[in-house]
Amino acid sequence: MTPHILLEELGLPFTLIEVDQAGGELDSPAYRRLNPNGLIPVLAEGDLVLYETAAICLHLLDNHPAAGLAPLPGSVERAHFYKWLSWLSTTLQPTMIAYFYASRWADEPAAIAQVKAHAEQKATNLLQQLEDQLAGHGQAWLLGDRFSAVDIYAFMLCRWTRNFSRPARSLPRLGEYLQRVLARPAVQRAIAREGLQAPLV
Repeated sequence: MTPHILLEELGLPFTLIEVDQAGGELDSPAYRRLNPNGLIPVLAEGDLVLYETAAICLHLLDNHPAAGLAPLPGSVERAHFYKWLSWLSTTLQPTMIAYFYASRWADEPAAIAQVKAHAEQKATNLLQQLEDQLAGHGQAWLLGDRFSAVDIYAFMLCRWTRNFSRPARSLPRLGEYLQRVLARPAVQRAIAREGLQAPLV
């Protein structure tokens, strides 16, 4: 969802291809040639085939700097952009993956339930970092007063918590922030194109 929204924000032409996960397409030889890890997303651009969400985002941003969806390279703001992009992809997202795919880490039903419970608790604690970041500077977006690609990534992961006992939207500043992201036309276009149903966050 993150690269999809980013492409919408950039106004680039693209073809969105649905992958039949339930039908085993992620494990097909054709898909594994694109991504040997059997994961989504993959960006195919001419001879370039790129996977990993953060890498896809950085590639798109580097090639379209005029869009202003990342701070200038070499700036302090860019350093914080890298920090949050890394945190989202290597700290919060793996925790969410453990929640949704707890059976990858345990076999017994009780153990699977325990992994899921621990992952939800850890994710809930991590969401507080986003809440604190927004409260700390009191501005509209994660990095401050300018919307950036990390807001798209944060929106996607916060959306994944929508059925938690304490979802991201329940935190006061984070809840308002998610509504601001949700209101963006590019986000609305991506949601419509993917046919997503409520609750959206």
